[in-house]
This record gives sequence, structure tokens and C-alpha cells, in this order.
Amino acid sequence: MVKHYPAHRAVDGVSLQVPRGSLHALLGPSGCGKTTTLRLIAGFEEPTAGEVWLSGVCVNRLRPYERNVSTVFQSYALFPHLTVRENVEFGPRRKKSSGIERRAREALELVQLTGKESRYPAQLSGGERQRVAVARSLALEPDVLLLDEPLAALDPKLRRQVRVELKQLQARVGITFLFVTHDQEEALSLADRIAVMHQGKIEQVGAPEEVYLRPRTRFVAGFLGAVNWIDGAGVRPESLRISAAPPPADAPSRRAQVAGSVFLGHCVQVRARLESGEEAVVDAARDGARFQEGEWVYLWWREEDEMRFEVKDGK
Repeated sequence: MVKHYPAHRAVDGVSLQVPRGSLHALLGPSGCGKTTTLRLIAGFEEPTAGEVWLSGVCVNRLRPYERNVSTVFQSYALFPHLTVRENVEFGPRRKKSSGIERRAREALELVQLTGKESRYPAQLSGGERQRVAVARSLALEPDVLLLDEPLAALDPKLRRQVRVELKQLQARVGITFLFVTHDQEEALSLADRIAVMHQGKIEQVGAPEEVYLRPRTRFVAGFLGAVNWIDGAGVRPESLRISAAPPPADAPSRRAQVAGSVFLGHCVQVRARLESGEEAVVDAARDGARFQEGEWVYLWWREEDEMRFEVKDGK
């Protein structure tokens, strides 16, 4: 699938299969084409080339309301003058669907908003408004639920809570969820599979463990989390060990000088400078040895934790 604009190519040959009933993420930085891809699936944009297939049917010629998909926007787009129930019932009423009251009741039960049907959006918390937006989409009984940065407007603590709720909800309803995010932690914790996008292309598709532990490109490795690049090999901070004593003889290692440390709660993050001048970060156990600034130490790791890539197109 391709989407050209006068000034740039937003989507450049994206080919993606999303298994029915899965929770799939499109992950990437701003401007990588992930939201445009979502809009092409929803029908808000027309592809310059390529086809969009839903449930075995090419839907290129179908308008958004003719496709059995529903979108939860980042802003939630709730009608402020309608109650929670009226917001949820709006879509089915526009489509003149059957069982509108049943659909709304079941959708609100799924998102745990029973008892708040008569409230208006302004009377709800951010997390509750997000749930109303999801319930409104579920009431349409779509084949695919599209979510565009669905948690971006929430504070970090609430975001983690709603993340768990979304995953549990998707497992209960069994509807295919395809969500767009730039948040690596969100994608890793929510998705069954992740498609990492960069400059309009998909760099890698796989399970969260696969794309994090076995990235195919330097971009994927760096975007999914912090990486120490030592002599061309990538080693994540949590895989790097630090000690005052020499490491095992068969372990790759480097001498380094401690530049500082920060207590982060779950670990102590130690910054060190290798003899070669490169900087490295170690996520050390908080109950382990403490190292002073200026102290010389050994940094070491297991060969199986190395990430190595061919240099290609700067990646």
C-alpha cells in the first residue's frame, strides 16, 4: 500500500496482515506513516496504490461508513451535549441497527460504566471518557476496532491502568484491535504482535519479545529501547553487568570509569565511559554493589545478548 502527498511519500509500500481476533500495534515515531496507514484502513484516505482488504473483501471503493470498522480517536470525539448512553447509541442509530439499547447496555457493561449512563462527558474523568469512546465503537459490532494513540491524553499512572483494561477487554470481546502508538512500553505490554514503522515503511513485524530481543535493524533496536553500542554490537542496559572484579574469562568485557549513577526505584542506572571514549549505561540491581564516580570497573555481558546488524542505508 502506498500513499503519496505532494511534498512527501507518507506510506511507502506497506504490506501488513493482521490476524483476526488479535491485538496488533503499529509502532513508530511521529511522521513515520502509522496514522496515515490507519486512516487508509478506515477509509478516511485513499491509497495512491495498493489495496485494503477486510474479512476477505477489497474495500478500496467503500466509504468509511460502509466499512465494518470503527475508530477511537486520540481526542475521543465525544458529543458534549449527549449523555454517555446517547453517545454510545449514536452510531447504531445512524446505521439504523437493530437492538440498539441492548448493544449500548452490553458495551457499557464491558467497559465497566454501568450506572453512569446519564452523565455527560464533562462529568467524567479522562479514563472514563476513553472508555465511553471504546464503548461507542464496540456498540457498532465492528470487524476491526482502530485506535489512534488511544492513551496519549491520559497521565502516566492512569495510562498503565487503562492499558490493562484494554487488553482484558479485547480478550473478552475477541474483536480485532489495531492501534497506533509511539509509546514503546505501551506497544510491548498491550500487543500480541507489533509492526515497527520508519519513514513510511515497516521495518519489522513480530511478537513483542521478538522485536525487542531480536531486532532486525539498528533503528528497531534503538526505537524499542536504550542500547549501548560497543564495537558495533548493541547491548541493552539491563543486559550489561558491572563489577569491580574481573568478569568470567569467556565473557565479552571492557574496562570503564564510572561517570555517575541515578536511583530509579526498580534499579540503579550507572553511567560509565569506556577506555575507548564511548559511553555506556548499566541498569544495575538496586541491592547490588555501589560504585563511586571516577571508580574503574568492568562492564561485561553474554554473547547471546549482543545485537549485531549489517550496516545498510544508515540503519
